[in-house]
Amino acid sequence: MPGLELDRALCGDLAVAEGREWIVTNGLGGFAAGTVAGTLTRRYHGLLFAARTPPVGRTLLCPKIDAEVAYDGASYALATDRWRDGTIAPQGYVHLAGFRLEGTVPVWSFICGDALLERRVWMEHDANRTYVSYRAVRARSPLQLTLRAFANHRDLHGATHAGGWTMEVDAAPGGVRIVPFAGAATIWIRADRGTVAPENVWYRDFEYPAERERGLDDTEDHLRVATCVAELAPGETMTIAVADHELASLDGDAALVRRRDRDRELVAAWRANTDRKTGDAPEWVEQLVLAADQFVVRRPLSDDAEALSVIAGYPWFGDWGRDTAIALPGLTLATGRPAIARSILRTFARFVDGGMLPNFFPDGGQPAEYNTVDAALWYVEAVRRYVEATGDGWTLAEIWPALQAIVAAYTAGTRFGIGVDLADGLLRAGEPGVQLTWMDAKAGDWVVTPRIGKPVEVNALWINALRACAAFATRLSHDATPFAAAAKRAEASFERFWSSGHGWCYDVIDGPDGADASLRPNQLFAVSLPIEVLDGARRRAIVDVCASRLWTPAGLRSLDPGDSHYVGRYGGDQRSRDAAYHQGTVWTWLACPFALAHARVYGDAAASAALLEAVAGGVTADAIGTLAEIADGDAPFSARGAFAQAWSVAAVLDAWTRLDAPLP
Repeated sequence: MPGLELDRALCGDLAVAEGREWIVTNGLGGFAAGTVAGTLTRRYHGLLFAARTPPVGRTLLCPKIDAEVAYDGASYALATDRWRDGTIAPQGYVHLAGFRLEGTVPVWSFICGDALLERRVWMEHDANRTYVSYRAVRARSPLQLTLRAFANHRDLHGATHAGGWTMEVDAAPGGVRIVPFAGAATIWIRADRGTVAPENVWYRDFEYPAERERGLDDTEDHLRVATCVAELAPGETMTIAVADHELASLDGDAALVRRRDRDRELVAAWRANTDRKTGDAPEWVEQLVLAADQFVVRRPLSDDAEALSVIAGYPWFGDWGRDTAIALPGLTLATGRPAIARSILRTFARFVDGGMLPNFFPDGGQPAEYNTVDAALWYVEAVRRYVEATGDGWTLAEIWPALQAIVAAYTAGTRFGIGVDLADGLLRAGEPGVQLTWMDAKAGDWVVTPRIGKPVEVNALWINALRACAAFATRLSHDATPFAAAAKRAEASFERFWSSGHGWCYDVIDGPDGADASLRPNQLFAVSLPIEVLDGARRRAIVDVCASRLWTPAGLRSLDPGDSHYVGRYGGDQRSRDAAYHQGTVWTWLACPFALAHARVYGDAAASAALLEAVAGGVTADAIGTLAEIADGDAPFSARGAFAQAWSVAAVLDAWTRLDAPLP
């Protein structure tokens, strides 16, 4: 796919090469990520972030492995580093002839005189282990390759300033063994050829420009722990691996075959699900199928060691309830992996508490946070999609008590003022100081978009959840009357959301200050979800106004640019970013409800699917091969936030699949 490859001119432009990121993952929550240039521009770049308590507890163990080539009397440093004093040294990016993705495996091509060397990075699935291989593609004589490996041991979100820290670094068969401190994870590094010598040298003040832009600590120290020297004849490959467990042996070729086989299996499952042959779909769709797998992770439970969850986004999010439920259809059903959907649904059924699903699981292992009104409703919708796609009544029966608990608690009232208003049957939510909807930015005590009252998308979801539960009850031979009656009453009251003076829906009604007529994309769910709560003319009016004032090639703005609170660029320190997060910032995942709503009112699935083509262009921007979380509201709509986001990938993939090749 054009754009999944960068040529020599682009790689040789440091601004471009640093602005393109790559990521590989291991199915545990662990990952490796960096820039095409090789620079570490943020604290979340490194070759091994090990998930010590999957899918969280992520710890940086290996930030980088630098390479230098001696060939034909000349030396070529292939690494690129930024330093606190502004120096860029070495400048290995100048030797880059190209970068590409082979499935999920990033590949760099380096020119050293007339020799060509390829570098690949990938992870072992279900293991905290990263491989880096070097292959001499072309040369007139052997290349001498020198690799310098670095180690660290700190939290995903931290930064190391070493001071007098001393790690224990010892020789081990084929490599080195590093003990950072008592009780820490032992780090193992092993090469499959050459000689490996232990070292213990701190390199201080690597500079992180992306962190400086975010107003955070922008320097870090890393420890050089080993130097490996090997000779590569033309056609030969060398592999070095780093892990949080002992590497008794190392077969890099076999490890790469396993990675490629997994990529092929993922694409094959998708093709079988959609009856697709090679070339039958745009290349970006296949790339999103591969990207989707990167977010599915293990979350072992005491009674289910194989339980699964979803990482909301890389590099800094853990698994979040709302994100998981929204992303589930695209990550699993659209890709032909319903068994994974079943596991995730069963996992989250265990965490229903007070009728609510967790907002997120903290990375440090603290108890789950339950401050969300819509996660449980999105969960019901995910169950509906799963049952519709699979007909699996057994799983429905198993999780039916959790669904009943959600409706019962929301009807009677639960945390944070969440409950049905007996006056109209609509769902209210919120109290001062708490953010409950997906527009959940909070800076200190300031809730940027509190949305206290009755949010429009929450009530569209509530009606759909009630109708879904009525259908579930009928299928399971239970009484569906209470669900259907509650849905009918809420549907009749949904008329209250329509603002005839504006020609669109209020975003929130019955709030502390009355109704909020801000033009936001949340009303699209009243059109895209299955149950029709508005007439055709009003549904079309919503789609039209969102198309003219919120739609961008990166997704939908979170607020009308004409609103006085609109912020067109997402950047600056944490408070500035939070202030912009839902006040104009573009959200890629909203392309899904927009495209589905567009198809519903205009009846042209092909035209609606074509809208996704522009959004899919993001697979070649920021992190290559995936889609970012957000983008600026103003042109050129630059990607921002997490560079790989689950619901961005899932929503676009799901919408395209439903519009182009509907699931049975």
